[in-house]
Amino acid sequence: MTLLLDSFWRAMLDCLRPRVMLLSLAPLLLTAVLSYLLGSLYWDASLAWVRASLEASSIVSLVSGWMQTMGLSGVTAFLAPLIVIFAVMPAVVVLSLLSVALLMTPALTSMVAAKRFPALQRREGGSLALGLIWALFSTLLALLALVISIPLWFIPPLILVLPPLIWGWLTYRVMAFDALASHASHEERRELFRRHRLRLLGIGVFCGYLGAAPSVIWASGVLFAAAFVVLVPLGIWLYTWVFALSSAWFAHYCLAALQALRDERQELKPPVIHALPSDHDARLHPPPDL
Repeated sequence: MTLLLDSFWRAMLDCLRPRVMLLSLAPLLLTAVLSYLLGSLYWDASLAWVRASLEASSIVSLVSGWMQTMGLSGVTAFLAPLIVIFAVMPAVVVLSLLSVALLMTPALTSMVAAKRFPALQRREGGSLALGLIWALFSTLLALLALVISIPLWFIPPLILVLPPLIWGWLTYRVMAFDALASHASHEERRELFRRHRLRLLGIGVFCGYLGAAPSVIWASGVLFAAAFVVLVPLGIWLYTWVFALSSAWFAHYCLAALQALRDERQELKPPVIHALPSDHDARLHPPPDL
């Protein structure tokens, strides 16, 4: 628990540094540009399709008619943007996570290593290609779990548990791998994952709950259309910052755990005893004359 809290506060301080703030602009720009391009291409068509589907629904028509009798109208116009936004939110989350993992995590890990663990040997147990394959495979598994779990979201408590748990698992898999890629060997990484799996998953789930804040901002952008242009980029930046925090947190935690593992193994090594030369060896190999 001490390592968990110590690495959290160190990560918080790192994420408030100007250098880290500047680093977060690269994933933000990438995610914002892609979101803008996809939105300009598909927003109107998606919104029209969702509105048509809602208007064709008998349940929505019943609720809309009941609310109109109470003086409230425009239920379809209110629900359609929310549905579209919550439908594309997983794609934005995954894009933010992968962009941070590729553009920020190596720099943050190098910064943490140089500052706290300058003597920690690099054993290069992972490469960029292996990390990318690992991230894409983990993302596919997380999206599959997300789709399978959608029917359970209609059970009120589970919607507050399942999505953050899935995003937390994905964050833990991607960020922990990247944090150990340069310094740990393949065997060391597997051992650290085995020993610290629950704590690493806890870090990911906690950051998954932090990731709910941008969703609230996006929903506010729908309610306050005049601020939509400002609130949506702010929400995307918050996604980026939350993943940057998790990246720094995993870097501090994993490198400290790796250092502790190597210290433990060094202590368990039997001491090397150098045998003294026997009298027979001394006679065969007399010392040189001085």
